[in-house]
Amino acid sequence: MSLTLARRASAEFAGTALLVAAVVGSGIAAARLSPGDVGLQLLENAIATAFALGALILTFGPVSGAHFNPVVSAVDWWLGRRAGTGLTGSDLAAYTAAQVAGAIAGSVLANLMFDLPAVAWSHTDRTGGNLWLAEIVATAGLVVLVFALARSGRTSAAPAAVGAYIGAAYWFTSSTSFANPAVTVGRAFTDTFAGISPTSLPGFVAAQLVGGVVAVAALAAWYPHAGHAADAVVVPHLTQETETR
Repeated sequence: MSLTLARRASAEFAGTALLVAAVVGSGIAAARLSPGDVGLQLLENAIATAFALGALILTFGPVSGAHFNPVVSAVDWWLGRRAGTGLTGSDLAAYTAAQVAGAIAGSVLANLMFDLPAVAWSHTDRTGGNLWLAEIVATAGLVVLVFALARSGRTSAAPAAVGAYIGAAYWFTSSTSFANPAVTVGRAFTDTFAGISPTSLPGFVAAQLVGGVVAVAALAAWYPHAGHAADAVVVPHLTQETETR
C-alpha cells in the first residue's frame, strides 16, 4: 500500500471508528439518561449521530473523501471506472477493510468509555422484510444524495446535508437507518441500545447492497454523468501533489 493510500485508509478507519463510537456511545447515554422513554432515547441518539457525522466529514473529508461506508466506496469505484475518476480496485479494498475494522474499534471504544465489557455480542434481533426494505431506502437515498451533491458542485453542503439525512432517516425508516455495512457489523459488538444481533447482520447487509444497486440505477437516470464527479465523493480530498507541497 502506498503512503498516500495508507494515509487515506487511516482516515477512513479513524472516521468510521469515531462515527460508530458516536452512535453507540450516544445510545448508551440516552438509555441511561432517559430510561423508560424509547422515543426520547432515539431522538437523543439521532441528534448526536447527525452532528457527529457532519463534524467527521469536515475533519476527514479533505484526506479521504470521508466515505465511512463500503457501499458509498463501492459505488464510487463502479461509477468512476469509465471516467477514470474515483477509487481504484486497490483503493476500494483498502477503504472497505479500514471501514469495517474502524467500525469494530469504535464499538469497542464506546463500550469501554461507558465501563462495559469491550466486546459484548448484541442480543437485539432486527429482522423482517419491512426492516430490510427500510435499509434499501435509507442506503439508496444516502448514496444518491452524496453523488448528487458531487455532480452538482455542492460538496460544501455535504457535512450538513448528509448529517441531516441520516438524522431524519432515523425517524422515517423502520430500521432507524443503519445504511452502512461497516457500521452494521460494528454495532453487533455491543449489547446496548444501538446494537444488532450477529444473526441479523446478513439481512441488513444484503439490503444495504441492494440499496447501492438501486442508487446506481437512479443516478443513471437522474445524473447520467455522475461518475465524472467520483473524485469529489463525499467531499473532494487532497491530491498527492497538494499533500506534498
